[in-house]
Amino acid sequence: MPWLMRESEVLATVEVAERSRERIRGLLGRETIEGGIMLRPCRQVHTLGMHFAIDVAFCDRDGVVLRVATVPPWRLTRPVWRSGFVVEAAAGAFERWGLHPGDQVEVKG
Repeated sequence: MPWLMRESEVLATVEVAERSRERIRGLLGRETIEGGIMLRPCRQVHTLGMHFAIDVAFCDRDGVVLRVATVPPWRLTRPVWRSGFVVEAAAGAFERWGLHPGDQVEVKG
């Protein structure tokens, strides 16, 4: 499974959803997630039908984190127009990882 990296630091394992069907499904139907999921391309997310809150990092095409948010179930975020992809994880993960706006992330492996 691929890794979500910040510089040379491994933050977590990450699933990559690039196909339309994978992006639409995202985390729906899951009770939790270990690691994270990257949705590419993506500018807006929702948690309609989800069972848990998620952390969302909106990143530009170069992987620079533009905005982070914790989104409770049954919500819709505002679009982040410069976003090339998002990283989603269970709420609290970004605090543990120390992920903040301005960080640069990439997927390896």
